[in-house]
Amino acid sequence: MKKIFKEFMHRGLLCMGFGPLVLAMVLGILNLCNVVDIVTVAEMVLGILTITIMVFVASGVTVVYQIEKLPLLYATIIHGATLYIDYAVIYLVNGWLKNGVIPFVVFTVIFVLGFILTWSIVYLFIRKDIEKMNRKLKKG
Repeated sequence: MKKIFKEFMHRGLLCMGFGPLVLAMVLGILNLCNVVDIVTVAEMVLGILTITIMVFVASGVTVVYQIEKLPLLYATIIHGATLYIDYAVIYLVNGWLKNGVIPFVVFTVIFVLGFILTWSIVYLFIRKDIEKMNRKLKKG
């Protein structure tokens, strides 16, 4: 467990520097959609801190795939649920997601579709690499 925690910390710390970049993209999109046009210093500070925490958690939680006793399905569910909670909380704290049924339904649908799309792409690339390795093994 100590090894898993250290790996979580390592991954999170390694990637959390991308927090301000993620914030810039989120604010840019909100600006393009005419949702936000002026950001106060307090909002920017809160945004930088919360997005940095969000990226830390999102990067660190990928360690679940390194736990050998954990089946892939459970690891994927833990990963997805952690990301969902992480994103929802940060979006609510920053006021990017309104507290209500319809905004949460829209957020959930977009999140689930994005998660499935991402994992489908990853799966296809891994499958392609495995097929390539199997062909090399058959030749060799």
